[in-house]
Amino acid sequence: MPHFTSKKLILLLVGMIFLVALISFSLRDRQNATLPEQIIKDTVGLAQSIVAKPANYITNIFNDINSLLTTYEENKRLKMRLEEFAVLQAEVNTLKSENKNLRELVDKETSLQDFNPLYATVIARNPDQWEEKIILNKGTAHGVELNMAVMTSKGLIGKISLVTPFTSEVELLFSNNPNYRVSAMVQGKNKDVFGLIEGYDVERNELLLKRIDSSLDVKVGEKIVSSGLGGIFPKGILIGEVTEVTTDDFGLTKMAYVKPSADFSMLQDVIIAKRSIVSIDGSDGEGTNVDLTNEVEESTADEGEEK
Repeated sequence: MPHFTSKKLILLLVGMIFLVALISFSLRDRQNATLPEQIIKDTVGLAQSIVAKPANYITNIFNDINSLLTTYEENKRLKMRLEEFAVLQAEVNTLKSENKNLRELVDKETSLQDFNPLYATVIARNPDQWEEKIILNKGTAHGVELNMAVMTSKGLIGKISLVTPFTSEVELLFSNNPNYRVSAMVQGKNKDVFGLIEGYDVERNELLLKRIDSSLDVKVGEKIVSSGLGGIFPKGILIGEVTEVTTDDFGLTKMAYVKPSADFSMLQDVIIAKRSIVSIDGSDGEGTNVDLTNEVEESTADEGEEK
């Protein structure tokens, strides 16, 4: 064990007492620092200021860079969200348009009393035959047959001219086929006037209603509907509106220009109509539903719709 003399022991005790007194003096509540404390604090504060300024400057630079990167990422995400919003808005507009068209089609079904409606969508349109033919997504597997009438919620557009198991081709009213005729009638105020839709005027982009009796009066603005006499197109389907009436065949008959009610440039959702009527067989007097899609009488085929 170390050997302490009395002198050393006394000095150790005095030093400990002084240290405790100094600590007690430093810890007590004071408003003014002593001179040594002021010198030490000022010196340390100056050193901290010298070190802190460049450190804070560098830290701020890194913070600014980080904020810039964060802003860039946020801006990128916001742009993506805006693009998504634009796509969503386009989808909403498309859905609204489709919903409107479908609602019109559903409303149209209430007036389809003499044929069964089959809804279809246009899936293709040949640019070379833009005004003449369209392709639908329904075929024989869905019950589609040749010569079925096709319309939109606005009016008649044509008939089925070719059918496969899952698609069908529609020959539009604007066809150049000389044998394409639609038996139609003018809904006059006093009397219905009958005629045939035969061809169209390319310059006016309007249908031609021919073979109108010259003694009958047809006025501009009157509606043209299918007469149903040919056996293919159901009666009462809107075709268009009369825009002008002239004479034809050396004045023996009249001809009317008809503005189609359907928009042929924007065909999307259509209705395929399978016509049926009630006929009497004469044996028992009972009425029977007869499908007239492919059964067109020869007498009406010559004067009625298409061949």
